[in-house]
Amino acid sequence: MTTFTERLFHRVEPIWQSYLEHPFVKGIGDGTLDKEKFKHWLKQDYVYLIDYTRLFALGVTKARDLKTMTLFGTLVHETLHTEMQLHRNYAAKFGISEQQLEETAPASTTTGYTSYMLDHAQRGDIAHVIAAVLTCTWSYNYIGRALNQREGASEHPFYGEWIQTYSDDAFTELSDELIKMMDHIAEGKSEAELQALEDIVVRTSYYEYMFWDMAERQEMWPVEDKKMK
Repeated sequence: MTTFTERLFHRVEPIWQSYLEHPFVKGIGDGTLDKEKFKHWLKQDYVYLIDYTRLFALGVTKARDLKTMTLFGTLVHETLHTEMQLHRNYAAKFGISEQQLEETAPASTTTGYTSYMLDHAQRGDIAHVIAAVLTCTWSYNYIGRALNQREGASEHPFYGEWIQTYSDDAFTELSDELIKMMDHIAEGKSEAELQALEDIVVRTSYYEYMFWDMAERQEMWPVEDKKMK
């Protein structure tokens, strides 16, 4: 019998495959990505992760059992202390301070993406929180493991650490736990409820592509505001 997340993966796999073909992600994999583009991603993803952590915190408050609370509590800690530390490490190489990272103005895509997730997570129950956070964690692990298969990619002197972080066993385990939790929470739900959760995963998958595209183009907002740089 097909699990709900198998159904989800079948739906979003073509979108996620497009990530691997995107010039930004390919540039990380082969080490050719322009560092100015990576710096733009770095700053935008840092402010994204601040709101992403708030989503995990919502998971703690909306959880109905201690196991779920514990997982989301772990995700809060790992995002703040592991994933964001990766960003701080890279920022230091560019001479960017933690304060400058935190004061980064979010681009239009970043704002749209985090607002979408927070809206559904706040209005819904724990299932909506899981659906909202699932794509980012799962797809980054998908990308990290795919890039890690490329010879020498994880050993690159600059981008290797990025690939190692998102493909390592600890990050994979957290991603797998979210997948299992999504399957568990989906049990017994009506098709209408499942479709609503699937829609969130699909739309956040599109937002992920838009985020890669925003980084590649170094976009902020359609009309330039020099104060936002």
